[in-house]
Amino acid sequence: MKTLVLYDSQYGNTQQIAQAIASQLGSPEDVALLRASEMDPAVLNGRQLLIIGSPTQRFMATPALMAWLKDIPRNGLRGMQVAAFDTRLTEQQIQTTPVLKWFVRKSSYAAWWLAKQLKNKGGTLLLPPEGFYVESMEGPLLPGEIERAGEWAQKISNRSLRDT
Repeated sequence: MKTLVLYDSQYGNTQQIAQAIASQLGSPEDVALLRASEMDPAVLNGRQLLIIGSPTQRFMATPALMAWLKDIPRNGLRGMQVAAFDTRLTEQQIQTTPVLKWFVRKSSYAAWWLAKQLKNKGGTLLLPPEGFYVESMEGPLLPGEIERAGEWAQKISNRSLRDT
């Protein structure tokens, strides 16, 4: 299945998750792994699966990813299977910081916004948005998160194959 894993990353954590996901979905001939700044909209042509990921910044996806999604025409992802992920602080970290707790309750996380936009553009969401955890704002990823990303990719692959 022709797949695009598109991501943005500030400290390299989201890039590591994107690489782990892409490595589980097929060969480099079938799976393109691109940073948002490298994205040419023509790369979507012929793709059946789009997975997009961002660090959670100000409880949203990065401006580059949000702008890229905004430029996709309404129903521009019709017939495409989609999934979204982000990197974020743990629930425990959020719960122990009152201001963060308030913002999460009001805004949510980057993956939630990405999934909403993908669906608004006509994509078929395969799984609920997923978050992968970092130790602090700059990382590193918590132990086991790269492996968990690979497992999530396998779930996407299984769901995608079942739904085609």
